[in-house]
Amino acid sequence: MVFYPEERIAIFIDGANFYTTCKTLDFDIDYKRMLEFSKKKGRLIGARYYTAILEHEDYSPLRPLVDWLNYNGYQVITKPAKSYTDRDGRSKIKGNMDVELALDMVELAEHVDHIILCSGDGDFRAAVEACQRKGTRVTVLSSMRTKPSMLADELRRQANDVIELSDMENLIGRPRREYADYDDE
Repeated sequence: MVFYPEERIAIFIDGANFYTTCKTLDFDIDYKRMLEFSKKKGRLIGARYYTAILEHEDYSPLRPLVDWLNYNGYQVITKPAKSYTDRDGRSKIKGNMDVELALDMVELAEHVDHIILCSGDGDFRAAVEACQRKGTRVTVLSSMRTKPSMLADELRRQANDVIELSDMENLIGRPRREYADYDDE
């Protein structure tokens, strides 16, 4: 993984994909540490987090994270998730942010030197290629160590570099809590 001290860096986080990858690896991201790490690697221009949110729920488990990110250096891009009933009568939720993330990434590419894409979704391959045509390096942060791999082969092949997310746990992960064993004595 190559970073240059004067390069302009932007981070793009596909919230749903990145969350699923972290959960599959059994650790949580410390988003404050992630920003600090990125600032040490170059000139951080921006960090964007993309997610869909259910608007009509009394409580959304995403709301505390989204609020924290908004107040702590991230630009959060959201849209309402939509509920629908599938053909088997099951209630489903749909909220894909791929188009918004891809468009923003390509648009910002001419203003930065290096993009960190936190997603393994192969749908981003064309956007990565478009950024590269503008002279921007793209590093993908995802995992091939999950079963199945969370990193699509076409995205891995297109990226300039890939960072294995599980290798980053000590740098950007939240410390694991230790639980004491209590005996009934």
